[in-house]
Amino acid sequence: MSDPASPVSRRAARVAPFLAMDVLAAAARRERQGGSVVHMEVGQPSAPAPKPAIAAAQSALASGRIPYTEALGIAPLRERIARHYADAYGVTVAPERVVVTTGSSAGFVLAFLSLFDAGGRVAIAAPGYPAYRSVLQAVDLEPVGLTLRAEDGFVPTAAALRAAHASAPLAGLLVMSPANPSGTMIDEAGLRSLAGACRELNVRFISDEIYHGLTYGVPAATALAVDPDAVVINSFSKYYCMTGWRIGWMVVPEALVRPIERLAQNLYISAPYLSQVAALAAFEATEELEAVKADYGRARALLLNELPGLGLGDVHPADGAFYLYADVARLTNDSIGFCRRMLDEAGVAATPGLDFDPDAGAHHLRLSFAGGEAEAQEAVRRLKGWLR
Repeated sequence: MSDPASPVSRRAARVAPFLAMDVLAAAARRERQGGSVVHMEVGQPSAPAPKPAIAAAQSALASGRIPYTEALGIAPLRERIARHYADAYGVTVAPERVVVTTGSSAGFVLAFLSLFDAGGRVAIAAPGYPAYRSVLQAVDLEPVGLTLRAEDGFVPTAAALRAAHASAPLAGLLVMSPANPSGTMIDEAGLRSLAGACRELNVRFISDEIYHGLTYGVPAATALAVDPDAVVINSFSKYYCMTGWRIGWMVVPEALVRPIERLAQNLYISAPYLSQVAALAAFEATEELEAVKADYGRARALLLNELPGLGLGDVHPADGAFYLYADVARLTNDSIGFCRRMLDEAGVAATPGLDFDPDAGAHHLRLSFAGGEAEAQEAVRRLKGWLR
């Protein structure tokens, strides 16, 4: 029950700020005042949306008609996403199981509301993407952190899941591979182990695969290869460089399609038609997008080589995504204050580790290399002058 003396619901009051977005806002203020910023705080690809996507959107705009669509998405896009699973992973997915969403963020809301009753406990990684905690709390679910260790590669295990379930039963497990902030990947054997534990414990398995395509060596494995009943969430934001288009997708078990459709009809009506048309065309831009990924790879290599010499020790090597999670214990035990000073004094924006791990993130920060090699070079130059 809400407090009648408060203008804000308890649900809203318990949602923590998204520190990465707070840093972005502070960086924008600095820029408006004439300051220069190297943006390493958010996962914003430096490249524009792929050319075929832009051309398709321009053609749709020229038609003068940007309508509602079916809540589950336009049929050609659902069919193309299903084909993507066959092409990329050798996994058969029926188009009817594909749900087009307003970004992956809407996918999480739809997954949580359709899978869990209020009060359910859902295991998430710590460190992990902060919005998981906040969205779970906003829909009256309890996030349960699975503490991951750098020496274990920040990889969640079936043993950790069983231990959390033994303390109090879990309703769900949400994993991300490649992970934010660490870049860790769960291989197919690891996914199989987690999926098996979920079946054994009657825990629903959700896999966030938003960074698939952005790997530096071994390709990422999809949870659908080991568990056809997994709920998989993906997006056009990262690999496809379409963050502001707010377009993503889910692959869900057949029994969930209609319940999710009902929720989507009432919460979102449909994903934007313009973005759906552009997303369909983005599948034809592989060569362009692989060139962008190669730039990320050069930035990653540069930072992994340079950061340890600046006092940013124990930088996880990041098998995928475009982040480095750095231990800054030798420099600070206040990651929020450290990132604030780094922005104010060096003009480099980064995200405090407390965003990803409220318990152990005070001596970590996350650096995004989504800006590519040139931005990484400038960040290193500024940090050398600031830290030495």
